[in-house]
Amino acid sequence: MKKVISLTLISAAIAGCATTLTGRNQLMIVSPDSAIVESQKAYASTVGELDQNNQLVTDPAWVKRIETITGRLVTEAIKLDPGTKDWKWSVAIIDDPDTLNAWCMAGGRMAIYTGIVTQLNLSDDEIAQIMGHEISHALANHTAERMSRAVLMNGALAATAVVTDNNGYVLTGTAMAAKVALELPNSRTAESEADEIGIELATRAGYNPDAAVSLWKKMAEAGGGGGPEFLSTHPSPDNRASRLDKLGEKMLKLNPQLKKSQVYPVTIVTDSEEV
Repeated sequence: MKKVISLTLISAAIAGCATTLTGRNQLMIVSPDSAIVESQKAYASTVGELDQNNQLVTDPAWVKRIETITGRLVTEAIKLDPGTKDWKWSVAIIDDPDTLNAWCMAGGRMAIYTGIVTQLNLSDDEIAQIMGHEISHALANHTAERMSRAVLMNGALAATAVVTDNNGYVLTGTAMAAKVALELPNSRTAESEADEIGIELATRAGYNPDAAVSLWKKMAEAGGGGGPEFLSTHPSPDNRASRLDKLGEKMLKLNPQLKKSQVYPVTIVTDSEEV
């Protein structure tokens, strides 16, 4: 039985592959389309809990600010990958002053916590950098990639359970993988891709690429030795700021006047019925 499961995992591992916007080959056990479907379920569950706890921000000033910034970024994301025009682009602004975090699932479902904006005193340019980075993870199919890793992890646990007759640790299906994927850290390669794509999106949208450097410096300094929650899923090597600085010089040539893009109609999620 152990041999059969091992062969199954190997077959799954070689069954799917994809190429990112930067040209890197990816292992794909979970397809990008499946990642979008399961991410929608995970997002609906998360938003439902937030709505129940009255944590969805409806303040007009917050809504307008995040709607405008992300709308401009999405305009450029769709230009980069026209297929994403069919995504359900949306943002949940989460009222949590203690949490420094933001993310974007497959299919364009995003969230940003109030804590990351208020504690780090983020400018619009810095918010654009962080959300551009998160959108880039979705554009590069990093959700599906992390879900594939979660499925492989699940398969390894299943193999152990069969051998030990202990089924208590087995995860089930890609739905669970979608939630697990949010907690798994991106690889440094995936982070570099999101840095590169994200700073381009933000610059094309009209936001200063220098903000990428100031953002990550603020991130590194936040929260003492442990750092903010954001860095638990976004490993930040010491040379990141210098690399972003070099990328910024290159990207500024794409939009030297930092002309602002049109605002794509992104849905700001203010209650669970909107998901």
